[in-house]
Parts: sequence; structure tokens; C-alpha cells
Amino acid sequence: MKIYLAGPLGFSEAGRAFHEKAVVPTIRRLGHIGLDPWSATNPLGIEPGLAAEVAAVTKMPFGEGRRDAWRKLNLRIGAKNQGLIDGCDLVFAVLDGADVDSGTAAEIGYAFAKGKPTVGYRGDFRVTADNDGSILNLQVEYFIYASGGTIITQIDELATALAAVKVA
Repeated sequence: MKIYLAGPLGFSEAGRAFHEKAVVPTIRRLGHIGLDPWSATNPLGIEPGLAAEVAAVTKMPFGEGRRDAWRKLNLRIGAKNQGLIDGCDLVFAVLDGADVDSGTAAEIGYAFAKGKPTVGYRGDFRVTADNDGSILNLQVEYFIYASGGTIITQIDELATALAAVKVA
């Protein structure tokens, strides 16, 4: 199964470590293909070389040139991620943080609209829900469950969760 790896883990050193040492290897160990927006390569061949361009822009000095370079790259990054979601069978979304990352929430909503199930992972024990009936934002939670997916709280629950999800 091709699984899109949604989440904000690439934005921090600790997040990248968890992503690269726990999430990606678990997906591979279970025999699935990870469509990883943080990777310099991807199995679908979308936007080869984009990661190198992003790395170059992050090293540019702050100012108009950097801002303009980001504006151009942002559209390509968004389109690449859309293409990866379009090409996946299922979304695995990291839901940690004081609130679900807005990009991750958008990816969950887009995947739902495309009929793709989502398995959410919330290893963060903080409750960030709208009320006592959920563990996080009720709309994000709705789209996950309505997609036929579920939310797990430990990465070692992923195999069971994936086996339970019906993929078209």
C-alpha cells in the first residue's frame, strides 16, 4: 500500500529524528511504500530536485530574494504534496502539538474529499479537544473517522490500525 506521511515533523530536529527513526522505518517494515513529503526522493517521481532547491533557499540571507524564492517554491511544494496524496492509498497523519498542524489538517481534509482513509497518530498526551467528546479538534477527528480511519496513540499500534482500514 502507498501511504502518504502527513505531519509537521520535518520542521524540527526532534521531529525529523522521530520521523526518520520511527515513522518511516515502521511503514517500510510493515511492507508499505511511504510517500514522504520530507524526502528528497519519492516513488512517484514528482518534482525531482525540489528538496535541493528548498535547502538552497533556507541558506539564503533574509530579504526580498529569499521571500520571492519561497513564494515560487511554496506553490510547487503544495502541488507536489497534492500529487503525493492523489497517488496514495491511505494517509498516515501525525497529530501531535498544541493543536493539529494546519497543513496536516488541510491534507486530511483533501484526502477525505478524494475518498482516501486516514490513520492518525497522536503520541502527544495533551488534550487539545473542543470538548470532552474528542481528543483533538473535532473537525479533524471527524474527517479521520468518517474516512474509515482511526487514531492511534502509539506507533506500535500502526500494523493493527492499517489492517483494520478498508482501502479502495
